[in-house]
Amino acid sequence: VNGSRVLVRVDFNVPIEQGIEAIAGYDQRLRATLPTIQYLIERGCRTILCSHLGRPRAKVDEALRLGPVGDRLAVLLDHPVKSLPEITGPSMAPGDVVLLENLRFDAGEEANDPGFAQSLAALTDYFVMDAFAVAHRAHASTVGVTEYLPSAMGFLVEREVTSMGRALESPEKPLAALMGGAKVSDKILLLDNIMDKLDHLFIGGGMCVTFLKAQGHGVGASQVEEDRLEFAREMLGEAEKRGIKVHLPSEVVVASEFAADPAEVQVSSADGVPEGGIIMDIAPSAAQQFASELQQCRTVIWNGPMGVFEMPRFSEGTRVVAEAIAGAPGVTSVVGGGSTAETVEALGLMDSMTHVSTGGGASLEFLGGIELPGIAALPDAD
Repeated sequence: VNGSRVLVRVDFNVPIEQGIEAIAGYDQRLRATLPTIQYLIERGCRTILCSHLGRPRAKVDEALRLGPVGDRLAVLLDHPVKSLPEITGPSMAPGDVVLLENLRFDAGEEANDPGFAQSLAALTDYFVMDAFAVAHRAHASTVGVTEYLPSAMGFLVEREVTSMGRALESPEKPLAALMGGAKVSDKILLLDNIMDKLDHLFIGGGMCVTFLKAQGHGVGASQVEEDRLEFAREMLGEAEKRGIKVHLPSEVVVASEFAADPAEVQVSSADGVPEGGIIMDIAPSAAQQFASELQQCRTVIWNGPMGVFEMPRFSEGTRVVAEAIAGAPGVTSVVGGGSTAETVEALGLMDSMTHVSTGGGASLEFLGGIELPGIAALPDAD
């Protein structure tokens, strides 16, 4: 690619409401693309970056322009980045980096319109897919453009596919899945896909409410996925049949209301949640038990916090478990994206994990065994 024009699909869909300060607080996705961009700069390429931001619904939204993101990227790169006010090709010199305007300002992006894909391809000589977080979307900038340009995966996507693929295909045993977050339904495909390899299954967060209810425990006023109770029962039965050790919290933190500072907070046994109480976190004793057991595993796949992490009062369970994984020698930790990645970054543990995915939905689908269109379209996907 030396001296060539290279179109790079990145995912710079980061918090922007408070300007560059907010972006700097969560810039994992920007930092993750630096190796690919620096590689191209060093080879005198004219690098054209393209991304979406938010959901502008095919019209220009001044609040969703990518200029502030480009400013933050320039700081991280220590190299000028020119943000364009449109989706067109500029005049460039070798080593230049430009960032096109928000792709989703044009309806052709999400529609995977061939005309829009051709207009992007006309800007460059090569295409690099380095936006794992949107690899599960068949859009013009992820799939369509590969019809018109020699294409390859960037270093970020390669790292995602290699790290998560290894955890799925040849994990060092014992293998543990640490599942949290609000919904069981989000994790069904993942659990189905890895059950035949699992040794331990840890369940916290809102997920544990449905599993505790499936075991016959009262869960007070906690939110239950009633339509997933049967799946939870089947999963528990399958785990027992396969010899998988299931870890549910023996104690939980219960609040009188779903709020950051409720009137009452108490620790309750998991089988004795008071009527009207809402499970907000796993209790300190359960967190320590999870931490101790996780440190005995050699591979941990983690997706979802152990409690309502965004409320500081209910973040302790997640912190204890995360620090245990991060500090365990010889443990390969593969962390799903989305809220789990944000949690790890907020705790300052990003560099202590083996791999933290940049993609929420994409990582769940990949770990669930679903082919991602943005990866499948690349000739080096095998």
